[in-house]
Amino acid sequence: MNSFSPEQIVFEDNHLIGINKRAGQLVQGDKTGDASLADEIKAFLKVKYKKPGNVFCGIIHRLDRPTSGIVLFAKTSKALERMNAQFREKKTDKSYIALVHGTVSKEQNLKHDLKKNESKNKSFVVEPGKGKEAKLSFKPIKQFDSYTLIEVNLETGRHHQIRCQLGYIGHPLRGDLKYGAKRSNEDGSISLHAAKLEFNHPITKEKITLEAPIPNTKSWI
Repeated sequence: MNSFSPEQIVFEDNHLIGINKRAGQLVQGDKTGDASLADEIKAFLKVKYKKPGNVFCGIIHRLDRPTSGIVLFAKTSKALERMNAQFREKKTDKSYIALVHGTVSKEQNLKHDLKKNESKNKSFVVEPGKGKEAKLSFKPIKQFDSYTLIEVNLETGRHHQIRCQLGYIGHPLRGDLKYGAKRSNEDGSISLHAAKLEFNHPITKEKITLEAPIPNTKSWI
């Protein structure tokens, strides 16, 4: 079931609402015509607060459809503008958990130039200077027979960045056929989860930390 549930809310006040997105849920509407989280949240807020008119739900950032984890939405235009600035100026901290093929024995830093192919909806590593710089670091958490559970910290936010860079070095995400996995996950997900998001509240300036545990599914062993 991929429709929005109030149980997915990890944070809410008058300005923001944070959701623990399930794999398969759309953040923003696309050509499929499937219901998006943004639209479902608007409908939910309209009923919850008995709002007679239109409800505002601004999309601050996105996660790929097969990725799970924390997504933050703005409930006011002022919050949206200020949060967009934080993301743009890299004043937020995002931490991901991923299950990748192969053995990862030590912490590593990656730096590549990436270029998006619009028609394929896929990013590729290209020669330096011919794409957008992409930087991340990752470290092992737990080793399994054929996979390693890792923590990933993004320094930049490029299209499919984690998927592309890890696939390029021979550690594709479990279930991510697009970037080198040999088979898909049973539920159609990829084993990538936005586990933690830290930011300053757009109105109070308070430091906010949102966390969500990895899904309890077979995609995570």
